[in-house]
Amino acid sequence: MKDLTEKLKQVLGNGAVRFNEPMSRHTTFRVGGPADVYTEPATVGQLAEVLRMCREEKVPCCILGNGSNLLVGDKGYRGVVAAMGKAWSEITVEGVAVHAGAGALLPSVAKKALAGCLTGLEFAAGIPGTVGGAVVMNAGAYGREMRHVLASVTVLTTDGEVEELSASQLEMGYRTSCVQSRGYTVLGAVFSLETGSPEEIRGYMEELARRRREKQPLEYPSAGSTFKRPQGYFAGKLIQDAGLGGFTIGGAQVSKKHCGFVINRGGATAKDIITLCGEVQRRVREQFGVKLEMEVKTLGEF
Repeated sequence: MKDLTEKLKQVLGNGAVRFNEPMSRHTTFRVGGPADVYTEPATVGQLAEVLRMCREEKVPCCILGNGSNLLVGDKGYRGVVAAMGKAWSEITVEGVAVHAGAGALLPSVAKKALAGCLTGLEFAAGIPGTVGGAVVMNAGAYGREMRHVLASVTVLTTDGEVEELSASQLEMGYRTSCVQSRGYTVLGAVFSLETGSPEEIRGYMEELARRRREKQPLEYPSAGSTFKRPQGYFAGKLIQDAGLGGFTIGGAQVSKKHCGFVINRGGATAKDIITLCGEVQRRVREQFGVKLEMEVKTLGEF
């Protein structure tokens, strides 16, 4: 690892490489132990080099966006984190197309679309993730998903090649796409929208924001919807019907406001959260015969 970190410094510069970086600073759950190496590549070339060197040294490497759908273990991550933040957050509007870097936050993209009088991304205004993560998991809300508005995505392949994929090539399904299965890294995306009334667009965004505030525990750290929606059911309703609203382990709790959310009530550990999720899964399976699958991704050692 020592040789690798020296090489990373040469490629990225000392300021873009940190050691034993607490991942609690970089996840919306606000938990997580230290990553061995935390990097901030600023260009495609730098990112490709980081990934290539990690493969050669057989060191695990994780691409990080906003950390809004991620639970990192208390013991941390034995590998390299490549964070795609500010350097990857450019957003531009060309006609009815919005071009956004992988690190751009979805609320920022939705606001840029509003400024351009473009409709279609209102549903994404309250999703606290980045474009990259949203593409990987086909993020969605209120009946709309990324697949409904994506025109194309630029990716970095495992061979270090930059490719542009059309929306039809992404094989998008419920919380999935070929980006993850093929090991691609999202660099940016183009959204194809429609012209609309700024007053109506703003009004709809405000309405969705009001609904989120009323129904979701936004005042607590969480990773959003914790479990995927089982076919024919709603995860939150199953958890509520199992009598688990407010169920607590340590500092982790099933939200009383929305049982589909596991929240950090204060002082939660990653072990608290993962243990609580496992108990929720067990009880729902026992009572209803339905297997809940985690939507939140896990990383590192618990």
